Amino acid sequence: MRVATDIGGTFTDLVYVDENGFIGIAKSNTTPPNFEKGVLDVIEKAGVKKEQLSMFIHGTTVIINALTERKGAKTGLITTKGFRDILEIARGNRPDLFNVRYKKPVPFVERHLRLEVDERLNYKGEILSPLRREDIEECVKYFKKEGVEAIAVSYMHSYVNSSNEVETVKIIKELWPEVLVTASSEITKEWREYERTNTAVLNAYVQPAATTYIDKLDKELREHIDGNQRYIMQSNGGTTKFDNAKKAPINMVESGPVAGIFGAAVLGELIGEENIIAFDIGGTTAKCSLIENGEVKVSTDYYIERDSRNAGYPIKAPVVDIVEIGNGGGSIAWIDNAGSLKVGPQSSGAKPGPVAYGLGGTEPTTTDANLLTGRLSPKNFDYDVNMDNVKEAIQQKVGNHFGISAEEAALGIIRIANSNMLNALKLISIRKGHNPQDFILLAFGGGGSMHAPALALELGVKKVIVPIASPVFSAWGMLMTDLRHDYIQTYIKRLNELSLSEMDAQWEEIEEHALAHYEGEGMAAENVEFHRFADMRYLGQEHTVKVPVPIGKWSEEDKQSIIKEFHNLHEKNFTFKLEDGQTEIVNIHVTAFGRVPKPAIGKITRSSSVEEAQKETRNIYYEKKGWINTPVYDRDMLPPNEIIQGPAVVEEKAAVTLIYDGQQLHLDDFGNIIIEMEEK
Repeated sequence: MRVATDIGGTFTDLVYVDENGFIGIAKSNTTPPNFEKGVLDVIEKAGVKKEQLSMFIHGTTVIINALTERKGAKTGLITTKGFRDILEIARGNRPDLFNVRYKKPVPFVERHLRLEVDERLNYKGEILSPLRREDIEECVKYFKKEGVEAIAVSYMHSYVNSSNEVETVKIIKELWPEVLVTASSEITKEWREYERTNTAVLNAYVQPAATTYIDKLDKELREHIDGNQRYIMQSNGGTTKFDNAKKAPINMVESGPVAGIFGAAVLGELIGEENIIAFDIGGTTAKCSLIENGEVKVSTDYYIERDSRNAGYPIKAPVVDIVEIGNGGGSIAWIDNAGSLKVGPQSSGAKPGPVAYGLGGTEPTTTDANLLTGRLSPKNFDYDVNMDNVKEAIQQKVGNHFGISAEEAALGIIRIANSNMLNALKLISIRKGHNPQDFILLAFGGGGSMHAPALALELGVKKVIVPIASPVFSAWGMLMTDLRHDYIQTYIKRLNELSLSEMDAQWEEIEEHALAHYEGEGMAAENVEFHRFADMRYLGQEHTVKVPVPIGKWSEEDKQSIIKEFHNLHEKNFTFKLEDGQTEIVNIHVTAFGRVPKPAIGKITRSSSVEEAQKETRNIYYEKKGWINTPVYDRDMLPPNEIIQGPAVVEEKAAVTLIYDGQQLHLDDFGNIIIEMEEK
């Protein structure tokens, strides 16, 4: 039996598939700070016997939580002489241009823990000043005195020649075997000294917590899984073994969310949809990503805590291109100092949770608003819901401020939450030059199906899909993933001067390294598949475009077709191209997939009718229309390909789909809900 678990801010999700292809799901509360307990709880709740497990795949928020909550290790940095303050200087990309009180992000390493050594390479990787052992000995002595728990090493131009970093790590391990050490060249081979240094620092910062967490979880699972089939989801949309995850935990910074994005691409291929906006609403956040022509977009230009007023912290690691906002089912509604209604980013979490949970929560949330307007039914909660308390909280906290009823206030909360989510969808589509009407909206997570139909009406999207296992779809996506490792190397070469033999040798060296890596993970070479990309730009430019390039040895014809493709992609991304301009490669990028067998997705057969699937009718409060008696259907009873006209509600375990007047839905042959605009 294969099992995938995904830890979210509020819930821990599980999906399993047995040898007969049967899929089961479960949810339980996330249990910070002992997150592994939530994993064991949800396994028990699903009724999965641990001795039946043949493969375990895991997604976690431990890394992003440690970073955002500043709960990592006390970290020291060793860097090249003269570059102690690189984390402080950062970049001149001040986002809030007219804010005279603007402050740069505070480094994760205090200045007195940033030490310099007298070593230096030039940009070609040639040694100008050799590393001196006594310098490293002094650093280790100081770090021990200061109680440092992890060390990052980042030297100038080590992406070209990592020998000094490798030697430094070796010396530290000799002198202090128990300390965790991260060399920047182990994490990334891309240039950009600030970004590379910050990535190494953040990896070191979270490594002790990640190692402790993975070891605890591994200990619980080890005796119950055959062989070594325990994997962790990475931010690039692939998985890796537990031991590899401990070495570079920064690669798990978006571990959970990206699995749902990858699952959306897999499902899209199954049902013939290549252009998808994947939309995930959980208890704490809403996340979206754009899939074009079946391709999940991966970038190393990732930041945490970056917004219109804050520069954030860069992470030079492959991460699926994703937009995330603090809006989910547990997002709290509040009144700001200007008297305006806001929803999120503060969340009630699993405990105390929304007012409806009855666990001590006093602030109204999106979930409470959906309850009061009839979109959710108190009968479907694991708690005894006191609707009087829910109504009173919304009235007191929101309604009285505006002089409106609790129901109108609840509808206002939903509208603000939808507006926030709409902005995220526009950021991933319209702001990047894509027309959302050319895409379908694939909605999942506990709240995805609730809000997506309203957002589709706003965006003009013609089709919404609520996939199978939608409340736990990110965990479902993990069952569909392969092992994946990305190898990115800065390699600056002008195309007109490019030696094809040198280029071929560079590709082959990376791919041989990848095969050796997979051999260590027990993956046969015939199951490894390579995809190549080149980050390219016009001479003199700063920004690059990622261009797919051929596998195997290049010819002159290949080189010319690559240049032509670059021109086309540059025009698509930046609205212009310079066909007479010189082009150059900045980075070469190899993605190596270790293909693993996937569970089959079977078609559903049901003899029940639409009438039998209807559970009840329920009053639901709609904008501009007031209360409407609306039919409610059981998703597990709905027959395939039978059309239901809106307004209507479809309920399943842990999720609700609400469609509006002018929309219709049906189940396809695989059990996905397909929502479309009614034909006029």
